[in-house]
Amino acid sequence: MARMFRVLGFWTLVIGLMALAGGMTQMALLFFFQTAAFFVLGYMNLSERTYVLLFWGYMVLSFTGFTYWSFFQMSVH
Repeated sequence: MARMFRVLGFWTLVIGLMALAGGMTQMALLFFFQTAAFFVLGYMNLSERTYVLLFWGYMVLSFTGFTYWSFFQMSVH
């Protein structure tokens, strides 16, 4: 399970680099932060249950943030 957090770190790094190349600096910084967090968690050698709970917490937080941003912060044209 720890290897999956390193895989998540790799993909968030790829997305962050593409965002940086596209001029979306804030998005790139957000994904670089996630990359660092995933790599650190991937090398902590926690139990599988802890990794699953961390992933569920991450998903709840990210979906809540995405829903808030898309509903309250984005303007409708």
